[in-house]
Amino acid sequence: MDAERPVLVVATRNEGKLSEFRRLLRGLDARIVGLTEAGVSGGVEEAGGTFEENARLKAAGYARMSGRLVLADDSGLEVDALRGEPGVRSARYGGEGLTDRERVPLLLEAMRGVQPGQRAARFRAVLAVAGPGVGREPLTFEGVLEGEIAERPLGGGGFGYDPVFWLPERGVTVAQLSPEEKDAVSHRGRAARLALPVLRRLLAAS
Repeated sequence: MDAERPVLVVATRNEGKLSEFRRLLRGLDARIVGLTEAGVSGGVEEAGGTFEENARLKAAGYARMSGRLVLADDSGLEVDALRGEPGVRSARYGGEGLTDRERVPLLLEAMRGVQPGQRAARFRAVLAVAGPGVGREPLTFEGVLEGEIAERPLGGGGFGYDPVFWLPERGVTVAQLSPEEKDAVSHRGRAARLALPVLRRLLAAS
């Protein structure tokens, strides 16, 4: 029965991100749940200065709270013309409480006047795994997607900065990709494919 399957907790309350991870990890024989379904009410402060530090903090913290195997990610957008910003502040760019729809115009305003050829950017994701069977330190996996910042939003898919993240080799933004196309190239997808064999082994032993 499904209730008897091993559980993997994804450290998010964001339904869009949870759905994405369920697609990326569909090969696992596990029940993949978010923090709410896992009964975790507390939070973990993202006090790290890098994606890896934040992912490790979240994985270890939520593993202690839940007592289960936890997959946490920290990811964001690095724009060369903005000296790597928004970086670890990607989800808080422009201040707390803003929506994705409000952050994207702020980014485009910051890029005003930056010419084509100078708009290079990348999505970076670090996944961390902690909990039973892992040991004292979380395991980490990194994925990167290179691209450029478009001059205006295009496409209605995805979330976050996807509508302005241009893929020159495809001639579309990430928001114009189907979910399957996005999974094949995304930073999170690349990191998840590295993590899958390890998660499979840990869940089988649980």
